[in-house]
Amino acid sequence: MNAARSNWQRNESLLVLHLYCRTPFGKLHRNNPEIIQLADVIGRTPSAVAMKAVNFAHLDPNLNRQGLSSVSKSDRALWEEFLEDSNSIALVAEKLYEDRFPSDEMVSEINEVALPDGPSEARREVSVRRVQGFFRRAVLTSYEQRCAISGLKLPQLLVASHIIPWRKSVERRADPRNGIALNNLYDRAFDEGLLTFDENWKVCLANDLRDHIVDSELSKRILDIEGRELQMPRRFYPDPAAMDYHRQRVFKG
Repeated sequence: MNAARSNWQRNESLLVLHLYCRTPFGKLHRNNPEIIQLADVIGRTPSAVAMKAVNFAHLDPNLNRQGLSSVSKSDRALWEEFLEDSNSIALVAEKLYEDRFPSDEMVSEINEVALPDGPSEARREVSVRRVQGFFRRAVLTSYEQRCAISGLKLPQLLVASHIIPWRKSVERRADPRNGIALNNLYDRAFDEGLLTFDENWKVCLANDLRDHIVDSELSKRILDIEGRELQMPRRFYPDPAAMDYHRQRVFKG
């Protein structure tokens, strides 16, 4: 390991950004096995990798972290690039990660995305899965693996829901600020425009949903969430502009 190197290469920074997005903040330290593993792969010290990851946390305004002076211009530039076109950054970062840490684990959560047919579209399908995998990990990590409405903590029943739908914005497909962790039922209602959040992040239900509610315990539980406040994530707060888009163009209230 060449611990004396100081200039970070873009690919190295992308791998650390990838790690930051999928790692709970409390685990961004030099003793984390994943940080140690990444440090070994890129030829850095675990302390250097951990500091780089924390630098990205410093750039996240929702974490309100003060006192870090080691954020470089390149870190800031990469962060801004990620916020402006998360899809492109996620594709490259996910590919870099897969190349260095080969695994048969391929997260696929294609709710509103129709995968293309035909052998000529194979690479596009891989790209879709990479972006969705990156997005899911980043969103669920931000929400601490909990549904933002019910608090359900069971990853098998959680979905990383897009606020602005997948087809409507290529640049925001992997943007964690364009996502909310919801259980399967609430995700489907959100996706279908039967549920949204108001300017104060409180649940709003569409009239169509109320009209078709039957007298059952499950129905009552759905109605009971109206007015409930969204449980904010630890980082990557949902974008108010994206939610306004959802209210105006997706919600059927």
